[in-house]
Amino acid sequence: MPVGPAAAAVRHRPAVPVAGAAAAPAFRLADIPMKDGTVLKADVFTPAPGTPGADRTGHYPLVVQPASWGQNDLEYVAQGRQLAAAGYVAVTYTVRGFWGSGGRIDVAGPTDVSDISAVIDWSLAHTPGDRSRVGMVGLSLGGGLTLLGAAFDPRVKAVASLSGWADLTDSLYSGRTRHVQAAGLLAAIQTPTGRRSPEFSRVLADLFADRDMPRVVQWAHTRSPATYVDRINAHGTAVFLANAWGDSIFNPGQMTSFYQRLTGPKRLELRPGDHATQELTSLLGLPNATWTSARRWLDSHLKGSGGAAGPDGGVQLTVRPGGGEESYPNWQAVSSRTEHLRLGRPDAGGTGTLGGPAGSDPAGTGWWRRVSGGTDSGADGGIAELSGALDQVVGLPPTVVVPLLSRSAAAVWQSAPYRTAQHLRGAARLHTAVTASAPQGTAFAYLYDVNALGVGKLIAHAPQSWTGKQPGRAFPLDITLFPTAYDLPAGHRLALVVDTADPLYGGRTPRGSSVAFGTPADGPAELALPVR
Repeated sequence: MPVGPAAAAVRHRPAVPVAGAAAAPAFRLADIPMKDGTVLKADVFTPAPGTPGADRTGHYPLVVQPASWGQNDLEYVAQGRQLAAAGYVAVTYTVRGFWGSGGRIDVAGPTDVSDISAVIDWSLAHTPGDRSRVGMVGLSLGGGLTLLGAAFDPRVKAVASLSGWADLTDSLYSGRTRHVQAAGLLAAIQTPTGRRSPEFSRVLADLFADRDMPRVVQWAHTRSPATYVDRINAHGTAVFLANAWGDSIFNPGQMTSFYQRLTGPKRLELRPGDHATQELTSLLGLPNATWTSARRWLDSHLKGSGGAAGPDGGVQLTVRPGGGEESYPNWQAVSSRTEHLRLGRPDAGGTGTLGGPAGSDPAGTGWWRRVSGGTDSGADGGIAELSGALDQVVGLPPTVVVPLLSRSAAAVWQSAPYRTAQHLRGAARLHTAVTASAPQGTAFAYLYDVNALGVGKLIAHAPQSWTGKQPGRAFPLDITLFPTAYDLPAGHRLALVVDTADPLYGGRTPRGSSVAFGTPADGPAELALPVR
């Protein structure tokens, strides 16, 4: 759900040429009535007569574009012009509850899903759109809606979800931890442009207050395309997914999981950036790799004209920090093996060793590292919407000086310098044990690329919370970090930092409690690292 002001404009009803030329696509503003009488504001772009792409009856493939969170139908003017010039009918609409559209915000609930089909119905009745060639493209909120459209309307043959979500529960509550900074950002963006429904207001209040979370989870579950993946597979919809490694609102882990469950035509592209930042230039009509790939996907599956240069499925990754491009036939092929790096006993200074062959550290068994709970160590996941964008633009992810991290608030393990470059691909997984003085808490795991000066750049992180544990009794804890593709330079170290507070999230560790990390009963504490 992207940030940034939406364009505002006076609405005129007559059709006018976009660029003033006789052969330019036609553009008009429209009011589209929904089944409950609510009216949605929309833009309609129609190809000029004679534009290639029409069938024998003069109908063109139809692309429906729901606007993103806090934005209106004018968001996709540049894309609408490009689509119509390429032989598509493009219909963009403002989602109910925002700007001039009626109703209240449903956050991709049943009413929003019904609206998708109503917009398609109207478009087929009022434009030269071809009912056998219907596609959807959307950014953020629109990206989630395109996937729900694929699940609930079999007429949708191809979709491109850009910075969307597949599992809204995982997006707002991954690792059973509230993503409060992201939720607060979304609430701030919505306030000047939207009208909350009572249900949405209640859910948002419960999320911030850490109250009635089972109800929040159920609310999000019904709004998750992953819940309906069997419907998408049954329809055979061609699904294109594009997200950013550092997306602070819809983390890439829920997208890689969803991608693997799809059985029809599918493609996944992941690039450096934060939420909706990788697509930003496309909204200005400038060249954009993500939008170009989405267009080729539509061409291939709605026109049959993707060509050899068009994406034909599989996975494409842009590697951090160098920006190299890699292609794989599927997500399983991204990594070729898993290295198991043991967590050694921390020394008197609070730093343990990371790595070494199994059995090489006999002192690494039976140890515990105790930290002060609820205290920020200096390591964190960054700032929502900003940190990933800085990584994308200038190659600067959240950065710390590892020797200066508070050892009273964090457990730290560091590898020896690597002689050769290490190619990290996928989601690392921490396996350890926890003994805490309180029955509930949260641990945050961070993996850093550390140079010779001790400066660490964040590679990946993730939270994991627990409740209902007996104080003083050890229990196993697994944290799966968000996936990435990262090349660690030769001569650099890996550092694993685990603490119990992060401003991005609503952690549960009481301040002043104690939390100890150590070796679990089922084997050594370790970091499983997927590499190529």
